[in-house]
Amino acid sequence: MRKKRIKPDITEIREYQTKTSGLFFVVDGILFRKQSEFQLIEVVENRDYGKILFLDGLVQTTERDEYFYHEMLVHPAFGAHPGPKDVLIIGGGDGGTLREVLRHPVERAVLVEIDPDVIEAAKKYFEWLGPALDDNRAELIVADGIRFAADTDRTFDLVFVDSSEPIGPSSVLHTPEFYLSLRERLNPDGIISSQIGSPFFHAAAIDREHRFLRDIFRIVRLYTGPVPTYPGGTWSYVFLSDTRAPLPALHPPPAGLKYFNPAVHEACFRLNDTEEVKS
Repeated sequence: MRKKRIKPDITEIREYQTKTSGLFFVVDGILFRKQSEFQLIEVVENRDYGKILFLDGLVQTTERDEYFYHEMLVHPAFGAHPGPKDVLIIGGGDGGTLREVLRHPVERAVLVEIDPDVIEAAKKYFEWLGPALDDNRAELIVADGIRFAADTDRTFDLVFVDSSEPIGPSSVLHTPEFYLSLRERLNPDGIISSQIGSPFFHAAAIDREHRFLRDIFRIVRLYTGPVPTYPGGTWSYVFLSDTRAPLPALHPPPAGLKYFNPAVHEACFRLNDTEEVKS
């Protein structure tokens, strides 16, 4: 059955990175638009990128290039852990991170998403979310990720923070308090992987975050990867642990990936030649 398409009352969506520059997307059709309790959710069609999910006018994921982001967020941490079984995802309501996690032989993958309307839109228009949520290893919790991390007594081998940029409402997911609560949720040898924004447009915020993270974790490694529809075309991530370094990788990534591979794993952590380890 074809999904109903709303006749566009807008011809393009512009995402401004500064007052004078940004991205624009011609809208060929509007599939979903809803003002939820938390944000404006839109799924539109674009000739180059297929279906695009916007939250408050900011690109979250597109059919054509989402794999760059999700593979880079997930697989470096898996490659560095000896045998992860329990995984926590904060945010990531579009399901791409969950899909990548479930490529591995984990026992439990818990997805904590604050906005049920994001889940509704993604299940309907991004085909990977439904099968991921139907996997008997997946557990969906509709809740505030900050509160969940602070209140739960569950612990995890890997934690992925799949949030928006470190500006605006998502800035609360880029604070010392949040990462301290996540650290309490880690099992021995645990690893946190988080996106932290554009190295070009969010350099000051990344620098602030990097400084306080080095006071919390012994191992703090920044890495980058391409995402064509994110600001600047390159995105930053951070690998956090007290015991596990990202290199050398302990095992290769799963088969069937579109971008990430052992060479990418090696190269993405060579931003500098020294381990950033707290003494």
